[in-house]
Amino acid sequence: MNMYEIITKKKRGGELNGEEIAFFVKGYVDGTIPDYQAAALVMAIWFNSMTERETVLLTQEMEHSGDILSQSVDGFTADKHSTGGVGDKTTLIVGPIAAACGIFVPKMSGRGLGHTGGTIDKLESIPGFNTALSAERFEEIVRDCGFAIAGQTGKLVPADKKLYALRDSISAVDSIPLICSSIMSKKLATGADGIVLDVKTGDGAFMKSYDDAVKLAELMVKTAKAAGRKCSAVISDMEQPLGMAVGNSLEVIEALETLKGRGEARLRELSLTLAAEMLLLSGKGTAKECRKAAEEALDSGSAIDVFRRTVKAQGGDTNVFDDYGKFPRAAAVTEVRSSESGYITHIHCEETGLIACSLGAGRTELGGRIDSTAGIVFSKTVGDHVEKGEVLGRLYSSSADEKTTAEAVARFSEVFTFSHEKPIQMEIVRKILR
Repeated sequence: MNMYEIITKKKRGGELNGEEIAFFVKGYVDGTIPDYQAAALVMAIWFNSMTERETVLLTQEMEHSGDILSQSVDGFTADKHSTGGVGDKTTLIVGPIAAACGIFVPKMSGRGLGHTGGTIDKLESIPGFNTALSAERFEEIVRDCGFAIAGQTGKLVPADKKLYALRDSISAVDSIPLICSSIMSKKLATGADGIVLDVKTGDGAFMKSYDDAVKLAELMVKTAKAAGRKCSAVISDMEQPLGMAVGNSLEVIEALETLKGRGEARLRELSLTLAAEMLLLSGKGTAKECRKAAEEALDSGSAIDVFRRTVKAQGGDTNVFDDYGKFPRAAAVTEVRSSESGYITHIHCEETGLIACSLGAGRTELGGRIDSTAGIVFSKTVGDHVEKGEVLGRLYSSSADEKTTAEAVARFSEVFTFSHEKPIQMEIVRKILR
């Protein structure tokens, strides 16, 4: 067996077997297979796709390419993964809700790149919050609080780290089987009993097409179940930013407001749906009973109590829960007012994320610095009526550069589409796959 034969087989549309996939993954991780041969196979997969069986085998080989985390807590463990969007801070809400209902949520998250934010970056805007935890301390916090969140270890799924960088460099990221294996290999390696997937679709999502989002969700659920895990997927709308805040500390504040019962309706609805799915996988009752339990955990304050204990255990300043002034403050806050009247029918979601990045809220390269104070807070959203001169939103930045601010203001003014008729708003939850 050699890479030439494997590449040729896939190039001609053949189905790779377990031995061939294992040979490729092992060889690419240990360096015996060079980038140019790996790139040839990846492009053959991009053009000819993979069968469900191939995808499952590839995912499982990638999963076992590095460390496998073991969950030592006495109870059901659940994980949640989002395919990325603008203003998505649901992990900070869903994890505490699920933990307050009696399941354990050990969450490994990443940093943001481009127009989508990273959960680790958001949490590190809380003064003192530590996401670089040892495995022992991570498990201890999970046992004590029910919920802990840390950065991904470099020894977890090294095959994905190498393959993703390669795919990115040769314009082969957008392959559904390769996206599935990338996401699910990491989720399986973290060892959770149940996995809930939040697959975004729309303007601000990686999967722009609803049909493609469904295909990806179906494949990920099947791959998880083939590995013996419980799994469900929620297809959620990303035609507009999720919630009213985009940017690290701004999103943490909005998550806290949601945990206090004052959250924006769509953000609350999606968070409750995801939490209820986690409870359903754990056997806490029927879908209706799990939804009710999630609502009670949120509305009673028990969920925010879990989050407060988690933040304290991870070294964060819990004074931010009651005094948002404890967060770092932006040097400049600029109001943007509407140049016309009418109903807001659309907010250009991806462009909103890019504007937030330009203000300093995101990265354009791995390892780049971010401004935890930067971002956008909307005053109006889709379906709202706006009078000319009303405030549409506020831009936050620690940069005093007038040119950058002026450009951001001009761009932000253009993300809104207006009409004289009130629009019918898309439901935040499009579909649930179990």
